[in-house]
Amino acid sequence: MNVKVSAINIDGMKNPEERYLQEIRREKAPDPTGPISESESQTASSLENRKQQKPLFFNKKRTLLQHLFFNLFRSAAMVNALALFIILYFMIANGWRAISIDFLTQPPREMMTQGGILPCIVGTLCLSLGAFLISFPIGVSSAIYLQEYASEGALVRAIRLGISNLAGVPSVVFGLFGLSFFVTYLKMGVSILAGALTLALMSLPVIIGATEEALKSVPATYREASLGLGATKLQTILRVVLPAAAPGILTGGILGISRTAGETAPIMFTAAVFFSPNLPRSIFDEVMALPYHIYVLATAGTEIEVTRPLQYGTALVLISLVLGMNLIAILFRARLRKKMRR
Repeated sequence: MNVKVSAINIDGMKNPEERYLQEIRREKAPDPTGPISESESQTASSLENRKQQKPLFFNKKRTLLQHLFFNLFRSAAMVNALALFIILYFMIANGWRAISIDFLTQPPREMMTQGGILPCIVGTLCLSLGAFLISFPIGVSSAIYLQEYASEGALVRAIRLGISNLAGVPSVVFGLFGLSFFVTYLKMGVSILAGALTLALMSLPVIIGATEEALKSVPATYREASLGLGATKLQTILRVVLPAAAPGILTGGILGISRTAGETAPIMFTAAVFFSPNLPRSIFDEVMALPYHIYVLATAGTEIEVTRPLQYGTALVLISLVLGMNLIAILFRARLRKKMRR
């Protein structure tokens, strides 16, 4: 018995040339299983060559686009790094001469044309740490509610919209709000507490947003495994979800500190004063602060040109202070990540 065997590859499927021939025959001949003509064989080979050339062309195109966008992203990163380097170089070149032990440990004197900036350093630390201690627990708790408990609906959408809008409010608006509500209405006066509360409101959107993203990054299987073992939802959040999301949550806290430490407009209405040689003794005392001190020396000082080195020196100390606080938080976050991997 004669058996007609078609071209079959090792996987049990017809080879590409045979498939193209079958498609051509279905259109031109009623019997697609007949003998293969020379013209059909040439047509199949031509189609196969085009099929092989088309992916090659698109692969080259995708590779070129990939290299183009990678170079664009690399250039953007280099521009940001170069801008930071230029700012640091400018501040160091103009301000290092003003840095000394007396500059860091003495109060201003002689109408702030001499002396140091110790009250400004202490005031900035008090305001930054106070704002962090207020905003961090509230921001993390809000993010936990929105991510773990709240059901999607009109109320949750309105809350998220309000948080997003709050992140775009200018800092001077926060300062005016702090002046009218904390200083005047609640009768706190110009004080560390009023300034810290105002700065805490500014940093809340950053902390809430970063914490939500950190909670979203925790795999759902962590929650399911914990609940499957009999843990309650609260226990799952406290013992499983939060430890896994801790590095991302700390990132939000770092960003919050970075934003509040260098703000001038909010504290000039609520906490900072032009001159105060004494260190604060309570949260209801007014303070000097590095950002506002720079503003005063550069715009309202009695001898602006004479105090120019002091201005750059104060700015250099402020940058170093912010970088130092960020570095401490980053090291703590890295240590926490290393501990979690174990």
